[in-house]
Amino acid sequence: MISIRNARDDETAILREIGVRAWEQAVAPIGATAEMHANAEIAFENFTRSSWLTITVAELDGAVAGWAAREGLDETVTDFWVDPAYQRQGVGTALLEEVEQEILRQGFVVARLETHARNTDAVGFFEKNGYAVNWLSVAYSPKIDQDVQSVGLSKQLAIEEPSTYGPSF
Repeated sequence: MISIRNARDDETAILREIGVRAWEQAVAPIGATAEMHANAEIAFENFTRSSWLTITVAELDGAVAGWAAREGLDETVTDFWVDPAYQRQGVGTALLEEVEQEILRQGFVVARLETHARNTDAVGFFEKNGYAVNWLSVAYSPKIDQDVQSVGLSKQLAIEEPSTYGPSF
């Protein structure tokens, strides 16, 4: 059974491990160096320790299986990581639905996120869940000595009501 909950401050290690494993899978198409891997571990450690209040956790049968974060607590999903061992079991879909509901509850009508364009599994997952690609950019990454394409995706979660009185023409 999948359950969704807020992260706890004592979960840094498991959230970091899931983040790193999912990140490794996501960057495989563009390549990752040992330095990038070490930097990713440090970044996940620091983020999960300092920002656990912005993290939503998905569990499958009591085991932490994935997590998502909205650093600014706005409409932007800044992190979305499902452990590769738990992918294609409904964890990502349940987690995404909860994060979208949080976005709506906080008064936003659009959800936004981004990933690198060659992360076709993630792009396909988000498109399957109603997201559309809104932009594509290319930036040189000195760490891997190549250009990396990024895509921005968004999904309309609700219709924004006009803030006018009377009939609109």
